[in-house]
Amino acid sequence: MQPKISVRTEPFDAAAESAALTKGRADIGALVSFIGLCRDEGGALAALELEHYPGMAEEEMARVAQEAARRWPLMGLTAIHRSGRIAPGEPIVLVIAASGHRAAAFAAAEFMMDYLKTRAPFWKKEWRRDGTAGDWVEAKDHDDAAMERWREPGKRGE
Repeated sequence: MQPKISVRTEPFDAAAESAALTKGRADIGALVSFIGLCRDEGGALAALELEHYPGMAEEEMARVAQEAARRWPLMGLTAIHRSGRIAPGEPIVLVIAASGHRAAAFAAAEFMMDYLKTRAPFWKKEWRRDGTAGDWVEAKDHDDAAMERWREPGKRGE
């Protein structure tokens, strides 16, 4: 299984990505997808600006996708992360995991998202509606805790 990993500035088509992952496949029994969207933070946020190290971000995403494939019996995995300026309501990230059964697909998708949220080499800067630059967004404690659970054998579908 070769994961599809991509970082791009343009929006993605989740339905087209799902169709590409399952095309010609009758052995896939579960397809789990997650789409992360940019929130407006109560109307205060005009956009998020996402930066990354080209090449390094894709390599790290591929490394974690391969780890997911070692942990669960996957038949496909797609991870797309956007960079650049993203307005509220626009998609930021897509993860699709395919497996013969739902437990593996759910666990792999959640594992991949927990990694992307906390450890992937992306940086987010807030831009406020009043035109001022906001803060750089830090990982939250609950995001770090979610990632830590994957270190314990037997947790979450292993």
